[in-house]
Amino acid sequence: MTSHARSAIGQALPRREDPALLKGQGRYAADILLDRPLHLAFLRSPVAAGRIAAIDIDAARAAPGVVAVLTGADLPPNPSPDLLPVLEIDQPLPFAMLARGQIACVGEPVAAVLAETPAQAADALEMIGLEIDEAPMPAPRRIAHRRWAVGDAEAAFARAAHVVAVATHHPRVAPASMEPRGVAIHYDAANDSVVIYHSTQTPHRTKADLTRVLQIDPDRVRVVAPDVGGGFGMKGFAYPEEILAVWAALHLKRDVRWIATRSEEFLSAAHGRGLSSQGRLALDAEGRFLALEARIEAPLGGWAAGSALMPAFNAARILPSGYLIPALDIETEAYAHPLPPVGIYRGAGRPEANVILERLIDAAAAATGRDPIDLRKANLVPVTAMPHDTATGNRLDSGDYAAALDIFAKAADLDGLRARRDAIRAKGGMAGLGMAFYIDPSAAGWEYARVTLNPDGTAHIATGATQQGHGRLTAFSQIASDALGLPMAAITLEAGDTGIVPEGIGAVGSRATTIGGSALLDACAKIRHAMALGVPLPVTAESKYEVAGQAWAFGAYAALVEIDRDTGAARLLQAHGHDDAGVLINPLQVEGQIRGGFAQAVGETLLEAIAFDGDGQLLTGSFMDYAMPRADDIPPLSLSHGQTPSPMNPLGAKGVGEASTTGAPAALMNAIADAFRPTGKPAPQTPFSPARLWAAMQG
Repeated sequence: MTSHARSAIGQALPRREDPALLKGQGRYAADILLDRPLHLAFLRSPVAAGRIAAIDIDAARAAPGVVAVLTGADLPPNPSPDLLPVLEIDQPLPFAMLARGQIACVGEPVAAVLAETPAQAADALEMIGLEIDEAPMPAPRRIAHRRWAVGDAEAAFARAAHVVAVATHHPRVAPASMEPRGVAIHYDAANDSVVIYHSTQTPHRTKADLTRVLQIDPDRVRVVAPDVGGGFGMKGFAYPEEILAVWAALHLKRDVRWIATRSEEFLSAAHGRGLSSQGRLALDAEGRFLALEARIEAPLGGWAAGSALMPAFNAARILPSGYLIPALDIETEAYAHPLPPVGIYRGAGRPEANVILERLIDAAAAATGRDPIDLRKANLVPVTAMPHDTATGNRLDSGDYAAALDIFAKAADLDGLRARRDAIRAKGGMAGLGMAFYIDPSAAGWEYARVTLNPDGTAHIATGATQQGHGRLTAFSQIASDALGLPMAAITLEAGDTGIVPEGIGAVGSRATTIGGSALLDACAKIRHAMALGVPLPVTAESKYEVAGQAWAFGAYAALVEIDRDTGAARLLQAHGHDDAGVLINPLQVEGQIRGGFAQAVGETLLEAIAFDGDGQLLTGSFMDYAMPRADDIPPLSLSHGQTPSPMNPLGAKGVGEASTTGAPAALMNAIADAFRPTGKPAPQTPFSPARLWAAMQG
């Protein structure tokens, strides 16, 4: 090992992954070479509820190139994948690879065709005769719930000098990763096993789901996550289609490939958001927060697996954010709907929690005539109280929240933004300025890493922290470079292969750097210890490292918006984000995460919404109908940063992948509310499309 001229950690270095990806040398699920694979296609339910009266597959079975046509009757009963029990579960939801009798939701697979070519599979689908006795849309039913009650909230509201109330609804959104879902399965006849190349964030969870649902020996299953073209939470678990593909490969003893179409992604991939919240905030005459009441309802769709309950959980347990509020009454409920599933999506309930509270605080500032920054600072947890345990079970690890707001206000030039807003109003225009504070946790728990130092001065990392386009090789090379005293170019990395990495969690919950990087650092420390003892090369060390707790990023966002009175079109004029994500491994990558997350925040606030009609028919089945943000929708975004180390992990890092999607939506919504405030009319619910804003202006 050699010494460094300077520390790699903290350097804004370009991503080592990019040259190959920019040359088209990435390897995605659709690129995996298979041996004469069967191509899988699904017939989906066109209705949200009903009973399968008849399904005629004879013509499809006889079609050219078709090897098999499957229905629910061909499959054995199966258990459901694990569902993280973060809420009290009232009743489980079914998980069928293909519908058996009853239809659970629109878009549910009811039959599958395996053929020699994709075109032959698609043609055979058209030959299946499906009859469904359609039933009325069933009412949503509660699947899980949880409540936190601390202090006497009722009494606090009764004696409050001011009470404000806000209701919010977040539309369903499509995660819309560049690469759709997909699996490429190699069947090994020698030992009747499969290697599954899966576009996933969590290959070890995929393996666990597959072996549980199919009830097969784990030794027969190896899961590899190749290059993954985005996931945003939507690829954090295995879907019925993917599990069926594995079943088919094992039973037909052939390689199998399934790549979802974009239409299938809109119809059957897990949507994000969709939550509705109602909140009340009580204040005394001096502006101190007395009590918070919140009621959250979260949709689940027709089936649930993995982390599906996390949005409902996070939307409640993140409250009361970084504020001191003596009395709390918070309840969250998750409901099954006869619609496509809803799961984790970048932030997974944290944006919804932040929106309800930060909108309440802005409403309180307007009602009491107080400065929005000063009102927040007066109620934030002081730095002297850190670490701070909240009534909803969180330990906030570190940070001077009030000082961060002062830095934010100066960096954002709030006075200048306010003057610009007022100048627009003085000319008869309609403009609003919104800001919001936020806190955002990275996940707790453990991750696995293994490091090998070779005689030629190179090192190889194997990690359970997978990658989906966020530069894992670069960041982990920086960590290992400093820890081992090697140049980054001498370090290679392998991630996302259950055959090489015996255990791991993956890339969800802004955890990969804080926890996976800590496991890597621990393994490197073991390497150094072995070298000090004179152990000959090569030396290998591994670590299953569990962090002390969640690391909480924090910061604030501001947005200035102008609304055209004639058309209702909203234009974002300027935005600023201040984020404290602890020790920054690579500031360039951090900035990329923040800007990408901010673009998604703009999308879900101003543009995006999955829409169904009253019968559950999808109305937004393509990008022709579903509005995604484009470059000219994103305003100039200036950034500032703090670096308060977290005591919860040896890197001192905090998650940043979901920071801007947590902080920015509340600021954007507060800006629209501020624009409407002089009119005396309420702002509409998101998305703030021109039609909605214009209708709200008309009252």
